[in-house]
Amino acid sequence: MNKNYEVAVFQGDGIGPEIMAPTLDILRRLSEENPGYSLTFKDAPAGAAHYAATGESFPAESLETARAADAILLSAMGLPDVRYEDGTEISPQIDLRKQLGLFAGVRPVKVSNGQTTPLALPNGKEIDFVLIRESTEGLFFTQGAGEVTQDEARETLLITRDVSEKLFRFAFDLARNRRASGRGTGRVTCVDKANVFRAFAFFRSLFNAEAARHPDLKADHAYVDATALWMVQKPWEFDVLVTENMFGDILSDLGAGLMGGLGLAPSADIGLDHAVFQPCHGSAPDIAGQGIANPFAMILSAAMMLEWLGITHDHAALSNDGQRLREAVEKVTANGSNLTRDLGGTAGTADAANSVMKALRA
Repeated sequence: MNKNYEVAVFQGDGIGPEIMAPTLDILRRLSEENPGYSLTFKDAPAGAAHYAATGESFPAESLETARAADAILLSAMGLPDVRYEDGTEISPQIDLRKQLGLFAGVRPVKVSNGQTTPLALPNGKEIDFVLIRESTEGLFFTQGAGEVTQDEARETLLITRDVSEKLFRFAFDLARNRRASGRGTGRVTCVDKANVFRAFAFFRSLFNAEAARHPDLKADHAYVDATALWMVQKPWEFDVLVTENMFGDILSDLGAGLMGGLGLAPSADIGLDHAVFQPCHGSAPDIAGQGIANPFAMILSAAMMLEWLGITHDHAALSNDGQRLREAVEKVTANGSNLTRDLGGTAGTADAANSVMKALRA
């Protein structure tokens, strides 16, 4: 029986609409060819350009559209020259995380044989791990509300039992699912700085308590500075990493670097009832309108959305199409013939997206 899923669409700023359009086209074609499900897309205006035009960055109607949807697909947001009066960036994606309780920021890092990477991988080694970044508190807790005087500035790092316990349950569940699918070893690594900060010692203690509930999985710890080193020296050893918001923000960009750049870095922010899927890169207004933006991270984020919908609703057709879409992008990037300029090629946005569709059909 065909089941319809509603997707809230945030078109984004800069190159956002340019990479969203071919992504939606691919999703429409997938759903049209699959009798098991259908997708309905509903626009949700928000962002820096919307703020510049209307004085409102995130209308209440758009939040309700997102809240009512089965999933949320969000393109690159923000413009460097459009900011709030206090100088902070306009970022509805962060507002969404907080409003919808999207505590698990999922950042997959995958480099298969044939893909270009700055690292010299040993023969037979591939990179395939997931970094989970807590997305609602940590050092981002006081975003836009820190204390600043003439002589000092303060921000508050917050780690709560409630959010951390949900985060760690998610991490161990993901590790179990990855192991079952043959993509992971069932290992979860807590990344912290527990040797210096009491907040991270608390974070680690909550991780240990959750680890004890999963004796069939491996659990260990790593300090964040050592993790950065090992992500360069031996990234193939990782499976699932889970960490605080700021640490995850930094390490996820390092992970994108391992893949060759942010143009190949998808992401998801997942809560108990809602999930947002978006590329990790920015809105690149300097190349907007030129038709040369890289759509791969946006398409990979859409693949993550299909896989999440499939798991959440126990719908194999969605999960299978999500996997097929991810593997199609991997084939294109490994082939190297239709890469965009940021990846060393000459293909435009349309050609790159079309090559993914051809790989799907092949």
